[in-house]
Amino acid sequence: MLTVGVIGYGYWGPNLVRNFHSLPGSTVKFVSDLDVSRLARAEEENPGIIGVIDAGEVFGDPEVDVIAVASPVASHHRLTKAALESGKHVLVEKPLAASSAQAVEITELAARNNLVLQVDHTYLYSSPIRRIRNSIAAGDLGQILYIDSVRVNLGLFHADHNVIWDLAPHDLSIMMNLLGRRVTSVLAVAKAHYDEFGQPHNIAYLTLHFDDGVLGHIHVNWLAPVKVRRMMIGGTRRMLLWDDVEPDEKVRIYEKSIAIDLSQEERYETMLQYRLGDMVAPRLENYEALRSECAEFLASIEEGRPVVSDGWFGTDLVAVLEAADRSLLRNGSPVEVEYRARAARSV
Repeated sequence: MLTVGVIGYGYWGPNLVRNFHSLPGSTVKFVSDLDVSRLARAEEENPGIIGVIDAGEVFGDPEVDVIAVASPVASHHRLTKAALESGKHVLVEKPLAASSAQAVEITELAARNNLVLQVDHTYLYSSPIRRIRNSIAAGDLGQILYIDSVRVNLGLFHADHNVIWDLAPHDLSIMMNLLGRRVTSVLAVAKAHYDEFGQPHNIAYLTLHFDDGVLGHIHVNWLAPVKVRRMMIGGTRRMLLWDDVEPDEKVRIYEKSIAIDLSQEERYETMLQYRLGDMVAPRLENYEALRSECAEFLASIEEGRPVVSDGWFGTDLVAVLEAADRSLLRNGSPVEVEYRARAARSV
C-alpha cells in the first residue's frame, strides 16, 4: 500500500484524491493547499485526510511514498524538485515545468534517485487514444499524412500563462504519442484580445512539422461559443475522426483515401483516385482515463517499469511550447525546436 500526498486542491486535485484514495494499491494521507477553505473542503469530502498549508510537512513525512502535484505551472519545478529530493515518486500535472531547463533538472534528479517521475498527460491513458494508437501501429490507416486538432471553449483566462501552454499540451502530447516522433519545427500565430488588461494570448494556431514528414495543426481558443474537442487524422488507407465531446461514437474510422495513379503514359497527367467506403465506429472500453493513469503510475513504482509520459516525454513537450513562444516573438516565423541533451533516462 503506497501512501500519497496531493499538493493542490483546486480544479484537478480532487480528482487525484478520489482516484488514489479508491485504488486498492494506495491511500491518500495529506492534501496541501494555500487556501484554507479548500483544505476544509478536502477534509470534509474525504474523512481521515489531513489538510496542511505547508507542503514541506508532506515531503518530510516518512510514511508518504508518492506526491501528486496539482498546482499552477510556475510552481511545478519547485514542488517536484522538493518531492524528489525527499525521496518521493512524483506524478505532476502537465506541462512538466515552465521551461525545458527546469524539466531536464527534475527529470535527471528522478533518474539519479531511482524514482518514478510521470507527467499527467491523462488523454494518453484514455480508451479512444489507446484505440487510435493501436490502429496506427497496426497500419490500419496506412502512412499518416497529417493530424489536425481543435480544442476550443469559453474558458478560464490564466494570468500566468497563455492559451498555448494551457490547452495545446493535450493535443501535442497525443500527437507525439501516436506518432512516436519529435516535432522538428513550429509556426505559431496568436492574439491577446484583452492585452490592455495584462491578459495573455487567448487564441492561437500552431503548425507542427514532425521528423517523419507528418504535418500537425493545433487550434486552441478560450473565446469560443461552444466546446469542441476534435482531432482528424489522415492516412493513405483510411481517415479517422476523434470527437471527445461525442457521447457515443467518439472514434470514427472512414474508408476514405486518395491514391496517386502513376501508370499513365504521360506522367504530367497523373490521376488522383478517390476511394470512398463505409464508416466504422469501433467499440471502446468504458473507464476513467485518470484512474487508469494513476493505476499504471502505481504499478510502475511497484514493478520498476517505465511509464508512458515520463520526464523526458514531458521535457520534449515543453521544448515544443518554448519554440511556439519564440515563433510568436518572431511574428509567426517558423522556428526549430531546441531539444535538451539526455544525460540519463528516468525510471
